[in-house]
Amino acid sequence: MTEHVDRSEPEPAAAPAGSAVTPADAADAARLVAFGLQPKLAPARDQEYTELLRRYRDDPAFARLADAVAAGLGLVVLEVSPRAGMAVTAAEDSVFAVRMGDYARRTAADSGDRFLHGLAHLAVAALAFPRPEDLADDSYIGRVTVNGVDAFVRQACRRLEERAEEQGENTDPATDAPGLEAAWRIWARRSATGATKDARRPAASTTGIVAKAMAFLTDSGFLQRTGDDNGGTYRTTARYQLQVRDMAGSAALAELVELGIVPVTDGTATLLPAQDTDDLDLVADAGLPFHS
Repeated sequence: MTEHVDRSEPEPAAAPAGSAVTPADAADAARLVAFGLQPKLAPARDQEYTELLRRYRDDPAFARLADAVAAGLGLVVLEVSPRAGMAVTAAEDSVFAVRMGDYARRTAADSGDRFLHGLAHLAVAALAFPRPEDLADDSYIGRVTVNGVDAFVRQACRRLEERAEEQGENTDPATDAPGLEAAWRIWARRSATGATKDARRPAASTTGIVAKAMAFLTDSGFLQRTGDDNGGTYRTTARYQLQVRDMAGSAALAELVELGIVPVTDGTATLLPAQDTDDLDLVADAGLPFHS
């Protein structure tokens, strides 16, 4: 006779579907973040990327896992969508963060130039999206040119100089003085194009600095080059719009907009003409960008 064994311990309940994270799930989440770190890769051109984006949208647990992987790498997720892919930006303490000082040192030996490189990036953002509604409209595409950005900054220099004179402030700071106004004043002193024997654009000229900034933004998937006119013409990407949205509250960008050179309240979105521009040393055929 077979003895019956009474098992008093209940069988463990089956785990709800989707509640357990598997190594494969973690690998897929990390893969999605890896795609996000390739900013020039369009989701529509990679089937795996497209499928992972769909999974992120449809599976909240997977989305939380991917967000956690990004956070662990010091990345901030700006948007996850078919148009932008997994758009991420590096937090200040992230290993992926690009320091302006490091960026400037790769470009020029003069440590004071880091202010000028920062100003170039700021001006590109202000001209690419001159109105709040441009940042809010996902279908909006900004267009900028190298010479247009340089002319815009020189116009800003003149406006700042006039404001400083009205307020009785010192208008001749030391070249290496920190601060955004000092950077604008240094920009006004720098040659727009410089001169080389083979007619190349010197890297230390202001148009050279702008061109470097735009090349960096293009390599980062924020701009797309569309032509060579006016020193180089570019259009914005969805990732750049998200990036500028993230920085829109910065004091520096607000100060630039408040100068009144880029209108932000009406629908014209054109550069306002400066008074007495004969002495501004503007680049010929600057090709200032106009937005409809």
